[in-house]
Amino acid sequence: MASNEESLRALEVLMSEFFNPQTSNERKRDIEGQLNNFAQMNEAWKMCLFFITRTQNEYVMMYALNVLETVINKQWMGIAANDKMEIRNSVNQYLLTNHTAVPTYIRNKLVKLVVDIGRLDWPHFYPDFFPSILQLVQQQDTALLGVILLQTVSEELAAPREDLSMARREELHKLLLQQVPTILQLLNNLLESVLEKHRHLVAATPPPSPTQQAKNSRHNSFSLFSSSPIRSDTLLSIMFRSPGRGTHFEALPPLDEASQLLSSTVLTCLAHYFAWGPLSATLTPQLLSTIFHFAAFGCEGKAGRSGSGSATTSPGGYSTQTPYLGVLSMNCINEVLSKNFVPAEFEDFLLQMFQQTFYLLQKLTKESSTNSSGNRLEELDEDYMERFTDFLRLFVGIHLRRFESNPNFPVLEFLELMFKYTFRQPNAEGFFRCLDIWITFLDYLSIRLQERAADMNSIMGKYKEALTLLVSNILQKIMFRFNQSQLEELDDDTLDDDSETEWQHFLRQCLEVVAKVAELITAETFQLIWEPFQEHVDAYFGLEKYVTEGVQGRRLTIAAENDCRRLHCMLRDLSSLLQALGRLADHFIGEHFADRYANSRLLVERLVQVVSYGSKVKLFEVSTETEIVLQQDFVQVHAQALAAIKAYSHWLLQLYTESTRTNQEKDQFYNMIVTLIESVSPLINKQVSERVIHSAAHLLLSITNTIRPPFLLQLPAVQAMYTAATQGSCLGLTIEVQLLVYRSLSHYLLLPWPGLSDKEQDWTSRGTHHQTFAARLAKDYIALKDNPNLATSKELQEQAKAVIRRVLRVSQDWIESIAGEVVRTRQLLYTSLSPVIQTTLAIFSIYIGQIDIVDNIMGFFLALFQGLRVQMGVPFTEQTIHTFMNLFTRELLAETIHQETGVSFRVIEKFLKLLELIVVEPGSAFKAFLPRIINICMEQIYPIISPRPSPDIKSSLYELLHTLVVNNWRYFFPSNILTSMQKRGDAVVEHFAELSSIFQAYGQSFLQPDIAIFRQNLESLEALNYKWKLYGKPAFRETMLWEFMTVLMQVLVHKSHDLLQDDVVITIYNMAVVNFNLFYTKFLPHFLQSMDGLDGNQRGVLVQNFKQEEDLPSFTQSVQRFTNDIRYYRQINSSLPAGSVTF
Repeated sequence: MASNEESLRALEVLMSEFFNPQTSNERKRDIEGQLNNFAQMNEAWKMCLFFITRTQNEYVMMYALNVLETVINKQWMGIAANDKMEIRNSVNQYLLTNHTAVPTYIRNKLVKLVVDIGRLDWPHFYPDFFPSILQLVQQQDTALLGVILLQTVSEELAAPREDLSMARREELHKLLLQQVPTILQLLNNLLESVLEKHRHLVAATPPPSPTQQAKNSRHNSFSLFSSSPIRSDTLLSIMFRSPGRGTHFEALPPLDEASQLLSSTVLTCLAHYFAWGPLSATLTPQLLSTIFHFAAFGCEGKAGRSGSGSATTSPGGYSTQTPYLGVLSMNCINEVLSKNFVPAEFEDFLLQMFQQTFYLLQKLTKESSTNSSGNRLEELDEDYMERFTDFLRLFVGIHLRRFESNPNFPVLEFLELMFKYTFRQPNAEGFFRCLDIWITFLDYLSIRLQERAADMNSIMGKYKEALTLLVSNILQKIMFRFNQSQLEELDDDTLDDDSETEWQHFLRQCLEVVAKVAELITAETFQLIWEPFQEHVDAYFGLEKYVTEGVQGRRLTIAAENDCRRLHCMLRDLSSLLQALGRLADHFIGEHFADRYANSRLLVERLVQVVSYGSKVKLFEVSTETEIVLQQDFVQVHAQALAAIKAYSHWLLQLYTESTRTNQEKDQFYNMIVTLIESVSPLINKQVSERVIHSAAHLLLSITNTIRPPFLLQLPAVQAMYTAATQGSCLGLTIEVQLLVYRSLSHYLLLPWPGLSDKEQDWTSRGTHHQTFAARLAKDYIALKDNPNLATSKELQEQAKAVIRRVLRVSQDWIESIAGEVVRTRQLLYTSLSPVIQTTLAIFSIYIGQIDIVDNIMGFFLALFQGLRVQMGVPFTEQTIHTFMNLFTRELLAETIHQETGVSFRVIEKFLKLLELIVVEPGSAFKAFLPRIINICMEQIYPIISPRPSPDIKSSLYELLHTLVVNNWRYFFPSNILTSMQKRGDAVVEHFAELSSIFQAYGQSFLQPDIAIFRQNLESLEALNYKWKLYGKPAFRETMLWEFMTVLMQVLVHKSHDLLQDDVVITIYNMAVVNFNLFYTKFLPHFLQSMDGLDGNQRGVLVQNFKQEEDLPSFTQSVQRFTNDIRYYRQINSSLPAGSVTF
């Protein structure tokens, strides 16, 4: 056998060859095989210990450490005690001696091995594991190594991997918890020592008091409030003393590289312990104060980082990454805040937290002398800014409520600093995050006002000035007049995942805050928007005189570059203000209609004027010097004006109702509606910009469907729209606009007019009008039924497709949009659509092989069955179902599924959904379809889709099966008076084979990876058990219960659907409840016998450790312990037998 030295040389050659770029993949596989064989040798670990002490080859060193890691984690239980001690001592000694010499990744691997040994042996066989680490932390030369060991301990012991038994995992967690106070104290001492080491570099000065800074900044535009002076005899005189350490660093020096590295490692380690440790009894004011000191490093500028991510060093020996310590400190602080814990010294904690927050905000918002803007935030690290904003979000969301009502806390001054911080954000994302904080604060304020309604005036008096200024500055932020350079940088072309451009997202975020403030101070918010809106509208109305008529059409005479730029800004701002006013619509309706009527009427009348002017003058059609920019601006203004008045449709409806009741304001209402209709109708034209048409169609829908005053049919403009629609005027528009227009005109005739009795609705005349309207729209489609050549002519079939799609889409839209309306409405619609329905049935067989048209037909009939099934009647419904079942043959279903296209899957899913609607019908006529429906599902569709990994169709099929069983329980479990009296009803089962096949399909789905189907069927089983006590039925209990519990237990053991672990355990519990004794005494041993990789003794221990508790929490813990220990035993037992090999 080769000596260790020879083996080492051979291994070094092999590793170098393996990582040589010239080595072929085949040779690498050969080398890999040799390395794997060596790792399986009986005492390979001894050679590896020799290798790491003798080699300088990093590849060899890492390989040897990996072999040792495998031995420790997988073979440790079978190694002799002396051998364990040799491994432990060798690894520890090598780490202690070489931790500064070896590369970082080698050092970290050695640390991991030490902790892995401790994870298995501490404290019983390795009692000095933790004391030795703590000793390392307290020595200057090894402090960094000690901290790295502590962090690895936290990573590996706080939540150990599942290669340990549950008992051992719980023991480790408990042991580590006992060490946490000591660990945190030592880490605090290290940070204190770093600060102490560098304290001589700067004069210690206390921070300026918040009130003093506030006074010094009263002259700037950010000064918010006139608050009472802070009394020196109040809590604040205590609060603004230096916290904990007794010193504030007004300007912190950069640290040397060693101090920076130690500090960053300590802070990272602290964040890890904070993430899981109990803080109430362990987090001291001293530690919190120290962390805040390091957080202040982030206020000093951006961190300099080298390409490797390590700190770069200035010529003086100081790390320019020192500001990055602020990021790590904020991570720690945010971990503390996010846990919402209550420390032992609660009031001291709040005082300290508020003081430190105030201090950091002061530093961050202080004027900068090193850049032209004076904005200090532009100089700071983006990561630090993000963490600090997260901190403010947690601080405001969790802790502000704890002291906001205390008159001694300077909350207004805090808000002033937060205000500065918000509006000095250097980028949009940072600004959005700050707006989220304001929304959190506004939500809190709203709740507080509801809880203390009696004090509403005093509370609002305190905050009104602040909220007003917040809205004012947000409005300036979104207006091009004040902020053009920043706003022009926002993209207004590319859509994100929410179908918004960057500009639209920015505007919406800002207006959300404005709307939130408007909930609290509606009148003041309205006035802030109304004044600039009036100014911009006046300018907009004055543009008509700059439009001239010429040979080339209408043209805008404003041509100077500066004038065009000002006009561009004005139009963009007018669009934004229109959106802002539209966002306030909810604040003027309902209970607020009367008391805010004056402002709302003024606003609505003005909006009507803007819409009327825009439609009359049509500035969006004029040509300009800057054709693209200004024309888009004019289009946007008119589209937003239409959208804004649409937002007030419910206000107009309430005005109509009130005017009818009081017999006042009728003329004003009538005039506004007429003006709007006459403004909208010319815009439904393919010559108009698509954006304007879209807004106009939505406004028309609101007028005819939401407001729907009875006099609309008398208006010439409305009559003209009906005529034009039936003559094809909408055919050149997008399908979305067509649907909106047709729905507007249809439903005005179908929906009941508000404020009128049933006798006054004129249903007969309206029904006749609607039938005529529908028949004219669909005349080309209805004619297909009588065309004898359609069935044989492929050319005619292809030509008819466009008409079929359009009419079916329109009809489907009509049906879906009147769901839930009164019976008379649905009856009128069914009557009008009867010719369409008959035609569709007639042509179905002709197009059955053309999947695109079948998709449209199925969509139409699905909507028909969902919305108008009662109006269809039982005989016609039966006829339709028979038609479908005869057309969807086994062969057609198979062919459609095998096409594997989105359209083919949609057709099958719609067919299944239609069958689902049938199985819920209670009548005997529909029950007769059940056998055939089950056959279609289980014999024709399920065998094709079951083996496929794709979830397509499966969800719809399982939903149908669930609906069938839950709504037709008596089909499987019939009950009569005799069986009920004899209490034998549950024992009588019919159609068992069908029921069994359904549940077998459920069980099969639990063996497949699709988590959505798994969750759906698990919820289905639970729903069946909740409603029908499925698990207790003899037919299920005696034949399927154990199979389901076995499958679900295996899912937990294999962790194949770990996201649903809690749901799976609850289902097993509900199954076990049927007979707990049988579960514990029979099922568990039976289940363990089916599990490979366990010996008899381990099976006995597993059953014995499963506590026989009958409450869900205890049962859940037992199942988790049970499945974890199964995995642990199987891993231990799966260790490969040792072999031998030489290089």
